[in-house]
Amino acid sequence: MEANANHLPNGEAAAAAVLDSPTNPMVTPLLTDLYQYTMAYAYWKGGKHNDRAVFDLYFRRNPFGGEYTIFAGLEECIKFIANFKMNEGEISFIRQSLSGSCEDGFFDYLRELDCSEVEAYAIPEGSVVFPKVPLMRIEGPVAVVQLLETPLLNLVNFASLVATNAARHRFVAGKSKMLLEFGLRRAQGPDGAITASKYCYIGGFDATRMASCLTAMLLLDGYLVSPFAEHIPMLLSAHLWLSPDEIIEKSLKSADGSTICEDFVSLVQTWLNKIKAVQWSKSSNGDTNHSELTAFTSYALAFPDNFLALVDTYDVMRSGIPNFCAVALALNDLGYKAGGIRLDSGDLAYLSSEARKFFQSIEKEFCIPGFGKTNITASNDLNEETLDALNKQGHEVDSYGIGTYLVTCYSQAALGCVFKLVEINGEPRIKLSEDVSKVSIPCKKRSYRLYGKEGYPLVDIMTRENEPIPKLVTLLFYQVGERILCRHPFNESKRAFVVPQKVDDLLKCYWPGTSGKPRVELPSLNETRERCINQLEQMRPDHMRRLNPTPYKVSVSAKLYDFIHFLWLNEAPVGELQ
Repeated sequence: MEANANHLPNGEAAAAAVLDSPTNPMVTPLLTDLYQYTMAYAYWKGGKHNDRAVFDLYFRRNPFGGEYTIFAGLEECIKFIANFKMNEGEISFIRQSLSGSCEDGFFDYLRELDCSEVEAYAIPEGSVVFPKVPLMRIEGPVAVVQLLETPLLNLVNFASLVATNAARHRFVAGKSKMLLEFGLRRAQGPDGAITASKYCYIGGFDATRMASCLTAMLLLDGYLVSPFAEHIPMLLSAHLWLSPDEIIEKSLKSADGSTICEDFVSLVQTWLNKIKAVQWSKSSNGDTNHSELTAFTSYALAFPDNFLALVDTYDVMRSGIPNFCAVALALNDLGYKAGGIRLDSGDLAYLSSEARKFFQSIEKEFCIPGFGKTNITASNDLNEETLDALNKQGHEVDSYGIGTYLVTCYSQAALGCVFKLVEINGEPRIKLSEDVSKVSIPCKKRSYRLYGKEGYPLVDIMTRENEPIPKLVTLLFYQVGERILCRHPFNESKRAFVVPQKVDDLLKCYWPGTSGKPRVELPSLNETRERCINQLEQMRPDHMRRLNPTPYKVSVSAKLYDFIHFLWLNEAPVGELQ
């Protein structure tokens, strides 16, 4: 559990490990590129290792062809910073990996190194974020901050990418649908699977498939299954290829425990005969598959209060649905309610609609209230495009199980976050490039989100650290902001005045080091998820649409714009024509 660092005197919170270690035990000071240690040695050798540096962590383009990104991974970053310390084994390995000419004093320096002099500022995790705006600002001695670069990028890149992917799937599916992460088997290794489970949940998914998340449940306190726990186990129901006489224990106690059905198998068969007898049943002219029926019956005997069946092994409408209904109706006689069905192949729009009609006919024919609303779950390599197509075709799916395209972020391999030096010892630094998108925005900055009168975010603006904070002025019964000139960082013709109705200061201090500044507490997983959902709901619809979304405006203040171009002209070499 987290200790209360805010009560430690003089900001000494950073001197103690007040936060748990990162979830993945591989996240240590060795989770980095070797050249980070060679650079740290060069700083130390030159006596520059304690120079005060400021780095920005940001990305350059929104993923998946969209116009927004979900920031995720912050909690793991702060835990890493809080616990940054090398043991003797790690120092010995670094010594072996570096050149033999490295002096012993450097390893003595590493032995004492921690992040007590580091300050970490960040946009709250789960926020909607945009290119160029710093997600994190890390300040501290240049050598130690350099050693943080690779791990922080590793912890933020995939987390933010998969959370954004999840949010996009949620947007297409709609608020009313249950979304289940099904990705363990297709994920890039165990860490990819567990990471995806956590950040899909933050991005708006409701749960993860039971067998896919036992480790995730353990590591993440069971958050990932609680919203849909009553339906998840049967999503994995295998077909138990048994013949009827192989079901040895056929008795089943009623839900209230008052009675016992001695032969549940016969009760199921009785209901199947009733279903076949009605005119609208597609199974009336043929037999359903007995192995399938036996598998369903056997599973219902094991999980009577949690029966959800995979119905597409043979023929959905002629076998799977009638067999499911027979078992579900037998369970209903004993006071249980079946969880529903899962479709994993075929025309999902057509089959879900036909299954819904079948359930509604059962409800009407046999007077079973609520049976027509039996849950229908669909899976089978679903993605954004599939969900969109289903919406256009019309369907009756209540829940989606989404795996491969979700957890592997199939349509985009990486977010592309970068970690750039913007200030050293109070002197601004800029990275220049022939590609304007790669030019960095120099100096220590503050970032704000400006909202319009309709409540939507209008623009994010970056200012220099010493510029005044945008203020709101009270006029009668409402507040308006000062008139602010917002400029595109590099295009001089793109500019606009904004009079905000609300201003959010985006960067919060999550790790103050020994600066004495108050530290913002890390939120719970559910709080981060709620923030993500609320922020997405605040966005203007045209920024969110899948096709041709309107770009969100990211700007700089007039003073920062002038400074960027002054520094650019001073640093860029002047060519000479012969």
